[in-house]
Amino acid sequence: MKMIKHPAILAKERTALLIIDIQERILNVMQYPENVLSNTLKLIQGFKLLNLPIFFTEQYPKGLGCTAPEILSQLEHPAIQKMSFSCCNEGGLTDQLKEKNRSQIVVCGIESHVCVQQTVLDLLADNFQVNVASDAVSSRREFDYQTALKRMAKHGAEITTTESILFELVQVSGTDEFRQISKIVK
Repeated sequence: MKMIKHPAILAKERTALLIIDIQERILNVMQYPENVLSNTLKLIQGFKLLNLPIFFTEQYPKGLGCTAPEILSQLEHPAIQKMSFSCCNEGGLTDQLKEKNRSQIVVCGIESHVCVQQTVLDLLADNFQVNVASDAVSSRREFDYQTALKRMAKHGAEITTTESILFELVQVSGTDEFRQISKIVK
């Protein structure tokens, strides 16, 4: 008998990563910037290992600078540059996600209560399942961060962690992928 999986569990064939605005000039004023950076790098490594699509954005790079170099060095294509807070209307992002048949979107980035939140709410409105890596998003103030997580969850976003995301995508232990993901999350 085949076991039924909960629809919120991530499936490789439907999942993509969206990194929102982790830029040089704003990263260091966030709460726990080192967590955002290290967990985003873990997500990138895991998604690359699993050969899953990765998208990333930059909010007004002329004023806020480029994506943090540690992240940029891991990515192979240019950022979607934007002026609006939500990523959904920029660079054909939602069209690209749909063309790749990606309905489960993992989101990380900054700031939780502005660009991340507006993007998540727009993705939800467009019938995407959104998983927010709570240990890879941040705001300048803790209150804004906590409020944003609650609001996104209230409207249907899955609030989870980097490690949970990566192990959901692997699904079973004992495989080469599992061993490699285990090394990434340590």
